[in-house]
Amino acid sequence: MALNAARRQRLAQAAAQGAAIAALALLLWWFAANAVDALRARGVRAGFDFLLDPAGFQIGEGWLDFEAGQPFWRAFLAGFVNTVRVALPALALATLLGFAVGVARLARHALLRGLGTCYVELLRNVPLLVQLLMWYFTVTQLLPDAGAAAEPLPGVYLSKSGLTFPWPTWSQGGWWPSGLERPEAGAFNVSGGAAVTPEYLAVLLALATYTAAFIAETVRAGIQAVPAGQVDAARALGMQPGTQLRHVVLPQALRVIVPSLTNQYLNLTKNSTLAVAVGYPELVSVSNTVLNQTGRAFECVAVIMAVYLTISLATSAAMNRYNARVVLRGEG
Repeated sequence: MALNAARRQRLAQAAAQGAAIAALALLLWWFAANAVDALRARGVRAGFDFLLDPAGFQIGEGWLDFEAGQPFWRAFLAGFVNTVRVALPALALATLLGFAVGVARLARHALLRGLGTCYVELLRNVPLLVQLLMWYFTVTQLLPDAGAAAEPLPGVYLSKSGLTFPWPTWSQGGWWPSGLERPEAGAFNVSGGAAVTPEYLAVLLALATYTAAFIAETVRAGIQAVPAGQVDAARALGMQPGTQLRHVVLPQALRVIVPSLTNQYLNLTKNSTLAVAVGYPELVSVSNTVLNQTGRAFECVAVIMAVYLTISLATSAAMNRYNARVVLRGEG
């Protein structure tokens, strides 16, 4: 009986949430329809019919090829793909760097602790746009020309033209890599492999290093929230500091870290809109070009809002699900 009652309660809650979402969707549809009607009444072209027209411009970078004769909706899609293309690697890099700096902030070694503190205090107190421009001018002005590209790692070349690195190759119709294409440095450029532009590299580094400073503070607070008795018990069992951190401290600290980490992931994704400042063709940059071509300001802004709302909701749902697993594991 209790199980049936709990099931009915969950179904009722799900139905209520579904009704609320449907009501919100209807409200947004009503608002959009009235806005379009008002614009048309004033003689302003409105509506999303332009999405099927040829765009008339090209997007020179990204996973999704886009030519001038293709429709506007594909331009928006290419901009969205470029946003994901830079946001996902930045999330991974920011997480790794943030955890490393957060642990360093609590290290017994004074120099390591001081370096972690300097990193956090410097990067989180300088505006992200300034850091983005700093990375961009560093890549485009201070690095060597492509003909004399630096090789920080074997087969990896860094120059004013961007970063070039080895990339897997696939045989025609195959699902698995058949080899590895390595870049080769020439007299004037680097050929072969895969390459990313200075714009992409600047956005990636700026988003990752800036967000890592906030993640580091979240990690530090989560570790300090673990009761000292847990660490003492692990030490009494003979665990080394690294083993204590991996198997005792971090699993419990994640219950504090993950909710705040979700906010930083959302902030990173939304901060990717600043990429327009250096000319990286992500969603906002592409939308600005579409707006200039069509004059459909309301529609372009609506597309941007809808896409970022969808990304944020998907990120929140994934992190909330992971947080629930962390809490259950911790209670177990």
